[in-house]
Amino acid sequence: MKKAIRILGAFLLLFFVVTTVSCSDDDDPANNDFFAGTYKGSVGYSDSDNNISSNDGSVFVTKIASGTKYNFAFSNGIPDLNGVEFNKQGDNTLVMVGSTATSYIRIDNNDLKILYIKDGKTWTANCTR
Repeated sequence: MKKAIRILGAFLLLFFVVTTVSCSDDDDPANNDFFAGTYKGSVGYSDSDNNISSNDGSVFVTKIASGTKYNFAFSNGIPDLNGVEFNKQGDNTLVMVGSTATSYIRIDNNDLKILYIKDGKTWTANCTR
């Protein structure tokens, strides 16, 4: 019986160590081959026909197969942004390729900031996880 308890204890310890170590980068969009995460906060969208704004919105972010492109699925009926290309900046931050002072997307483990303007349409987000 003591041998069975020791084996069970060793298994539980091994399980704890493996799950703790293997999950260290799972939530980091910059250091992960596959990423999917939801950021919650204020979101907005405007074009010639719509003006949507919510302080209780969300953006579901996924990294697509290319490895440098991401999709952003907004709540509140806001159109999605798909295939946005990013460069890694620093250890854990992604910045949209072609960012300017008036059009950018920054994402890291905790924050998502969007001010994206294209073809007379504007997407905004100030969200956290």
